Amino acid sequence: MAKKKPTSSKGIKLPKHLQHLNQKAAGIDIGSRSHFVAIPEGMAEQSVREFSTFTDDLEALADWLVSCGITTVAMESTGIYWIPVFEIIERRGIEVRLVNAHHVKNVPGRKSDVLDCQWLQQLHTYGLMRGAFRPKSQVCELRSYVRQRATLIRNAASHIQHMQKALAQMNILLHNVVTDITGMTGMRIIKAILAGERNPHKLAAMRDIRCKNDAATIARSLHGTYSKEHLFSLKQAVELYEFYLKQIADCDQQILEQLKSFDTKHDDKDSDNDNDPKAPRTVEEALQKMSGVDLSAIDGISTVTALKVIAEIGIDMSQWKTEKHFASWLGLCPGSKISGGKVLSRATRQVANRAAAALRMSAVSLQNSKSALGAYFRRMRTRLGTPKAITATAHKLARLVYSMLKNGTEYVDFGQKQYEERYKARVVQNIKKRAQELGFEMIPIQPEMQNA
Repeated sequence: MAKKKPTSSKGIKLPKHLQHLNQKAAGIDIGSRSHFVAIPEGMAEQSVREFSTFTDDLEALADWLVSCGITTVAMESTGIYWIPVFEIIERRGIEVRLVNAHHVKNVPGRKSDVLDCQWLQQLHTYGLMRGAFRPKSQVCELRSYVRQRATLIRNAASHIQHMQKALAQMNILLHNVVTDITGMTGMRIIKAILAGERNPHKLAAMRDIRCKNDAATIARSLHGTYSKEHLFSLKQAVELYEFYLKQIADCDQQILEQLKSFDTKHDDKDSDNDNDPKAPRTVEEALQKMSGVDLSAIDGISTVTALKVIAEIGIDMSQWKTEKHFASWLGLCPGSKISGGKVLSRATRQVANRAAAALRMSAVSLQNSKSALGAYFRRMRTRLGTPKAITATAHKLARLVYSMLKNGTEYVDFGQKQYEERYKARVVQNIKKRAQELGFEMIPIQPEMQNA
């Protein structure tokens, strides 16, 4: 038989993972005062340059990358300083990847403060840097409005605490007899106090008819000292609270306008006109029209939660191959830390994800729900405890959100009773199968024998 000729070393073809995957790659070390940029040697006289953070210098940075023929750039997401660089470079048609700093540190090699950009460029050249998820610019705008709304709500809540503190310092225990001092009854009484009313019975008469406590009980809580300095603090807290309420309303209007700008899935573009009777008038309608599905139909997910989730992930589910990849990105899947065939940890990854946090809050709200998801949460809580049950239920919610947004399907709740019956049927089927494997046969107990 003829022997095969030995392969020449010159004809050996390197595998893909050893080839230069991104030969025209650059790396940028983001800073608060300046940015260091590295490109492959030989593409320009200087392979490393420093640019300040002024807009004209960022434009010069982008021009330099384009003139050198750079097609892809890697940078660490340092604070918020990367955002202007990202937007300016992306507008020039260059692919920009935000990379995780932890991933960079886990790769062994040379890395120093001054030459971070060269290290990023080298790793990105060999395809070792994975870009972080960033939605489209239209979704990023919506996300900014939604996050601003959350900030306003937190600030408004702090002034509610200031109101409670001022009232408590005057020994006015309104919060003990009224569920919410910012409700109808509470705000009527507080504004009357600021207007000069001090008679507890007249103040108590302002209670709403739906208030649980009677006027006499409320009047007892309104006997206080009414100190001048504390009244001043209460006045300012009320004014700031009402100011933030107005800001929240303005933010809601801006969110509605942004939702209307999205391409709808089921309606014509003409319906986006404000004069069109079919145009959405509320955030809930606009959100449903934008996504094509009603995520608030899922038990535990409100319109606000659905808005938070969509503002973080968008409506394009092609970013994740399957619902498992989506749940893993959210940090709602068990970990897989295994060494030598031994499982070291199954704890979920620590991920700072606002969409995951919103789904976890929705999972908590299901603990008393009579739906199938509520029954699932209670069953997981019995088996695993509350923290793991929250994660497991949030994982199920994430899979439902992924399926609805990707396939355009509607959510149908088959109820707590049917869920428990299906779960019982699965348990019985597993027991029968196990009994057959051991050579036994299951025989159900007759109702009359069970009662005996």
